[in-house]
Amino acid sequence: MLIALNKPYGVLSQFSGADPRQTLAGYVMQKDVYPAGRLDRDSEGLLLLTDDGALAHRLTDPRHKQPKTYLVQVEGEIDEAALAALRRGVPLNDGPTLPAQAVRVPAPDWLWPRDPPVRHRLRIPTDWLELTLREGRNRQVRRMTAAVGLPTLRLVRLRIGPYALDGLAPGQTRRLA
Repeated sequence: MLIALNKPYGVLSQFSGADPRQTLAGYVMQKDVYPAGRLDRDSEGLLLLTDDGALAHRLTDPRHKQPKTYLVQVEGEIDEAALAALRRGVPLNDGPTLPAQAVRVPAPDWLWPRDPPVRHRLRIPTDWLELTLREGRNRQVRRMTAAVGLPTLRLVRLRIGPYALDGLAPGQTRRLA
């Protein structure tokens, strides 16, 4: 079994915790499924849950290099130098990242509002980036954008391998084939 969840902002990628509304238990009623990978509390979007350990391994093990695509709102204006650095791979404290697919995109008109909203500062512009990675280090997207001078303000995972968010509203689930 495979379930797609649009994980809301502020929800932990686990089933237990002091407040079930802030864990997966508040959104996934199916028993005996577990997250295939993780998505930080301050990130949103596609989280896959399964009862199939082999499938979870194929989705999350770095050796399988499943592409993961993110929509990222950053502080500042994205320039070609930042895009080129992301596309080459960025040196981080735990070693260089693999090259990423990085494209500047217009602000999405389909994206739901975040609760709480992203901080807004009049004098500092924001921009949007679509970033596809083939590895999954801890807080990697945030560390990569910060390394090129563009701190992440909002992070939404859109796709993992062949599986996409495809219109799921925050907190909604869908069974996948």
